[in-house]
Amino acid sequence: MSTEQKNCACPKSGFKTMCGGQALIEGIMMRGPKKQAIVVRQPDGQLAIRESELKLIKDKYPLLGLPLVRGVVTFVASMVEGVKALMYSAEFFPEEEEEPEEPSKFELWLEKTLGSEKAASVIVMVAVVLGICMSIGLFFLLPTLLGSAVTLVTDSMLVRNVAESVLKIVIFVGYLAMCSHMKDIRRVFQYHGAEHKTIFCYEAGLPLTVENVRKQPRHHPRCGTSFLFMVIAISILVSTVVFAIWPVHHVVWRFLAHLAMLPVIVGISYEFNRWAGRHDGFVTRILVAPGLWLQNFTTFEPDDSMIEVGIKALELVLPENKGEDAW
Repeated sequence: MSTEQKNCACPKSGFKTMCGGQALIEGIMMRGPKKQAIVVRQPDGQLAIRESELKLIKDKYPLLGLPLVRGVVTFVASMVEGVKALMYSAEFFPEEEEEPEEPSKFELWLEKTLGSEKAASVIVMVAVVLGICMSIGLFFLLPTLLGSAVTLVTDSMLVRNVAESVLKIVIFVGYLAMCSHMKDIRRVFQYHGAEHKTIFCYEAGLPLTVENVRKQPRHHPRCGTSFLFMVIAISILVSTVVFAIWPVHHVVWRFLAHLAMLPVIVGISYEFNRWAGRHDGFVTRILVAPGLWLQNFTTFEPDDSMIEVGIKALELVLPENKGEDAW
């Protein structure tokens, strides 16, 4: 683990904020305890800003805010808001075309039938569903299918569990490594680094200036990358225990069992991520180390203009009193 990673989980002030964000296309979305802000660096260098009040579903339905349950709810809600924010940031960077592309018949029908706002909501939901399905297919279905090949050699459930576990990790790490080498995605990951560094600067009690933010580490224990790794790691532990007690050999039933366990796995992963973000210590550092290492693929050093975006986004969502956003 690098020196930067060793220091990343413990700002000197010990303050832990619940503020967090997401990198966008040339921008950052930041969420505070009561507000959300999207800041995008436009092609002309100016900042486009969109602010909104947070409306959490758990405020309307308290049961959805209970431990374990809130993890699944927060994950889905974050994906929805994330897709909306990405679509907003993409509007400032249209693809270069000789002639404007005409809307498809389906898009025209959808807008005519539902109206522009509802049509946009449908598109967002479709994108979220497709994103979830792709993740499930890539990190759960594919390892299950490939892992079934060991049955040609042995009937051992232990060997099959180990094979699937190794495949999950290899596919996940390989996917992140591939994304990190894509030019456009790399810039998004630089904004990801700016987001982390800005939050660390705030947690350290330092003024939010480019100079102060630049000095901060870019690996954060509450990062989405760490969360996704924890989902993979906990899925390995849970499935190993479950299949040891209840052996499932048929590949279809085995995949459906993985699917049935997924909400519990996401809930546990979310609670662990919250706990890791609030605590420092030897045990915590060992547990978060793999997720921090994986952030070498998903966070890169930002330039000063990216840091400025991160600072502006965070300033817009901070409460008047610093303690109001503490864990």
